[in-house]
Amino acid sequence: MLSALEVVTTVVVGVMVGVEFSVAFIINRILNALPEDSRQLGHAHGGRMLGAVMPFWYIGSLVLAAAWAVTGWHHAGTGLVITAAGLLILTVVLSLLVLVPLNNRAKTWTPENRPADWKEQMNRWHRWHYVRVALLIAAFALLAAALT
Repeated sequence: MLSALEVVTTVVVGVMVGVEFSVAFIINRILNALPEDSRQLGHAHGGRMLGAVMPFWYIGSLVLAAAWAVTGWHHAGTGLVITAAGLLILTVVLSLLVLVPLNNRAKTWTPENRPADWKEQMNRWHRWHYVRVALLIAAFALLAAALT
């Protein structure tokens, strides 16, 4: 049972890291290379699409990590899992306090109603997203290390 939980948790967090890494270093660069209207519409669509899925993925990952920590309390690597769960908590807090409010605004913008500083707001989202990706990578690395 514990082995299955370890693998499922690591895979779920790992895939989430891959998606968020892709957003940060691939998708956003593709969108930023498009003309302004297309760029902004692409960011808005991505914000709506991923914004609908990510809350479940983040909370689900945190629940899985917490279940692993509790279930494997007396096993080697539990400290790594607890630290990873702590990092996942930080990503949820960062998302709720900074990234989600920015995303909620940006996903409603169109070329007709976007604010004059929309690029600056998107750049702020990108900078905080890099921090979130770094935290996620660290959490994933800790979970992977806990498997060994």
